[in-house]
Amino acid sequence: MARVHRDTLAIPDYEHLPLDTLQYRIRSLTREQVRELIAYEEAHAQRARVLELMHQRIRELEERARSSPGRRAAAPETPPPAAGDSPANTAGGGSADVPPPARPSRPGGTGTGRRT
Repeated sequence: MARVHRDTLAIPDYEHLPLDTLQYRIRSLTREQVRELIAYEEAHAQRARVLELMHQRIRELEERARSSPGRRAAAPETPPPAAGDSPANTAGGGSADVPPPARPSRPGGTGTGRRT
């Protein structure tokens, strides 16, 4: 791996973060980004607990890659129609058994016919 410069690290000034904060922050990084942090740490401070934490994260990422069945298409899931509904009677916005909401009889009015 090429020499890693502090300016290009995925987490700027990571060496000043508490260990629990670093553990949280590296969870969003890619395997390559964590490897760059490891290379930088090994070339500089060589803190055993930091290196252990980063190597553990690499193992987690590799395990997830091995056990993952793959990514499904990023499409929103839609629930199946409710009992008695079908795509034909829900296309209008509701079930055939349920009437639409009441509308005012006059623009801007309440539709009650009463004066207040």
